[in-house]
Amino acid sequence: MATNKRVFTLRLTDEVFDKIGTLATEEHRSLTNYIEYVLLKHLEEIEKERGPIKPAETETGV
Repeated sequence: MATNKRVFTLRLTDEVFDKIGTLATEEHRSLTNYIEYVLLKHLEEIEKERGPIKPAETETGV
């Protein structure tokens, strides 16, 4: 199944990783899905305060 999601490396301390893992388990989500969910909620909050976030244009080489 094709996806438009990018893959990247995220470095976390063991403590943060374990805490996020606990919260993800409590919500019956994978760790990756939980991190995405939390980030999306944070972005929504910021956009409510400041307005839409316009991504910087980058060269993708495509």
